[in-house]
Amino acid sequence: MKQIILGTAGHIDHGKTSLIKALTGVNTDRLKEEKLRGITIELGFASIDLPSGQHIGIVDVPGHEKFVKNMVAGATGIDIVAMVIAADEGVMPQTREHMDICSLLGIKYGLVVLTKVDLVDEEWLELVKEDIMEFTADTFLEEAPVVAFSALTKQGIQDFINTLEKLSADIPARVSSGLFRLPVDRVFTMKGFGTVITGTLVTGTVQVGDRVQLYPKETTAKVRGIQVHNQSVTQAGAGLRTAINFQGLDRDLVKRGDVLARAETLKTSYMVDVSVEYLAGNKKTLKNRTRMRLHTGTSEVVGNLILLDREELLSGETCACQLRLDAPVALVRDDHFVLRNYSPVYTIGGGQVLNPIPVKHKMNRPEVIKSLEILAGGDKDKIIDLHLLEAGDKGLSFTDLSIMTNMAEKKLQAAMQNLLSKKKALLINRDARVYIHHICFKNLQKAILNNLTRYHDNHPLKSGMPKEELKSKLHSSLDTRLFNMLMTQTVKQSAIIIEGDLVRLADHKVALKIDQEEIKKKVIGIYLQGKLMPPYFKEVSKMIAIDPAQAREVLMHLVNQGLIIKVKEDLYFHQEPIEQLKKQLENHIEKNHEITTPEFKKMTGASRKYVIPLLEYFDAVNFTIRVGDSRKLRKKQ
Repeated sequence: MKQIILGTAGHIDHGKTSLIKALTGVNTDRLKEEKLRGITIELGFASIDLPSGQHIGIVDVPGHEKFVKNMVAGATGIDIVAMVIAADEGVMPQTREHMDICSLLGIKYGLVVLTKVDLVDEEWLELVKEDIMEFTADTFLEEAPVVAFSALTKQGIQDFINTLEKLSADIPARVSSGLFRLPVDRVFTMKGFGTVITGTLVTGTVQVGDRVQLYPKETTAKVRGIQVHNQSVTQAGAGLRTAINFQGLDRDLVKRGDVLARAETLKTSYMVDVSVEYLAGNKKTLKNRTRMRLHTGTSEVVGNLILLDREELLSGETCACQLRLDAPVALVRDDHFVLRNYSPVYTIGGGQVLNPIPVKHKMNRPEVIKSLEILAGGDKDKIIDLHLLEAGDKGLSFTDLSIMTNMAEKKLQAAMQNLLSKKKALLINRDARVYIHHICFKNLQKAILNNLTRYHDNHPLKSGMPKEELKSKLHSSLDTRLFNMLMTQTVKQSAIIIEGDLVRLADHKVALKIDQEEIKKKVIGIYLQGKLMPPYFKEVSKMIAIDPAQAREVLMHLVNQGLIIKVKEDLYFHQEPIEQLKKQLENHIEKNHEITTPEFKKMTGASRKYVIPLLEYFDAVNFTIRVGDSRKLRKKQ
């Protein structure tokens, strides 16, 4: 069975609430103030089962201009609108505003209910019907049936029910979506139940026991119980008026306008890219950065409308814009919204969300306008491609893509699998399902090669660049999984070689230049001459009168080749005297079982500042081991 919501609309005192009471027996004006003043202030709810068995949830909205924001909140999730027009007054200001709001919210099905027909004669009734035909021309109600109704005589009740049956049959079933969302339109505390929220479940399903989250506060709670039309159920689906109570949720943490969803399935943003229709009835042009009220779901948020390709919008025009808001919202692509002037408050336009989590755009940028045109075009494959490309090396998660495309989970999975198979995208984090565009991946590979080329040019005598240094050059916060994937893929392409912690270009070879060959000869000569008492390196660079950095590069090259031995920081030896000393040391210990420091000092003929580092060097390379005050040969494994 389809889940269908009927909503009322129309001017104050035109009989919306009386219609619902005659239809269901329920007086949706539940507040004391509503009953005293005789007007609807808050949203009212009822339901009816049609003869066919089709269940219809009903939302009764206020008609007074002061409560239009409540009307917009109630219109969320409506499938069929009953546009109520009193026969004795005809089309009034709020009738027109409600029509605009319903159109902007994307409602496609409805009927006109001509109420209070018992108060007028037939001639007047025909005039009102002509007025209605003119009013509904070029709207979604242009071909809609008109039902004459009287709350006093009950005329038209059966016609209304028959019309509702036909409209219900014509409405397609809601497309299944894995994304559960319920905009909160009412919150209260009930003894024995705790905090209870109500709303129209717009997409997805919710079950008792689910861990859910309230946005934009991101407060989490557990579903304790669910009611649909006053009946307890274990699960509710899209299109149902739903009441949910929670375990451990404070009433003060919830308000109308919050969105209930599963944890970490939505994202909040202070900015939204939108397509805006500026209503033709507006007398003034809409200026850039105009202050206004955004109504979406059941929320109202104040912000500024940024026109990205112009300074003003003419009446009847539609364009892509960015909303910059005073408070965060949690939206999904294609969500409908209404814009109302900040002061005085009246409806000026609305439209649909293009990107619920955009970056801040600059004005008059051709690439920005082009991107928004692609988003407005609606081609989901192009939209995915654009979002992945614009995300760069950060990539996008499946959750991000879900709210940025508004695709059902299975369809989005199929689309991503298609991109992966065509190598148009790469999965860089399997657990979190994070994807990156193939162009972004290739650009990172180019950056790796460019950074290595510069490094080799600047350090020709170094065999490679440390991995962490290379990673930091690409992006300070580059995901480690992505970096490792980049390394693996680039190695497979035979472009780079990884040796331990160093990375180098595959064709990189350490080679000394002519002037460096001269430095090499001088350095080797100094260390050969110094034997077991060479000068410290800072003295070496002074002795050959060259830049210390250049001398150190040559020295490190000699260390890598094994010609020079590093014993400790700034103290180096030529490998020949070290090898000779090693043999002497081995012979002495084999003969005497051990060697003391004085004996080693006598063997080397060196001062203590060389003796201790040399002993510690032989320990460090696992040739000797210290036992008390002596050294012994380390046993070979």
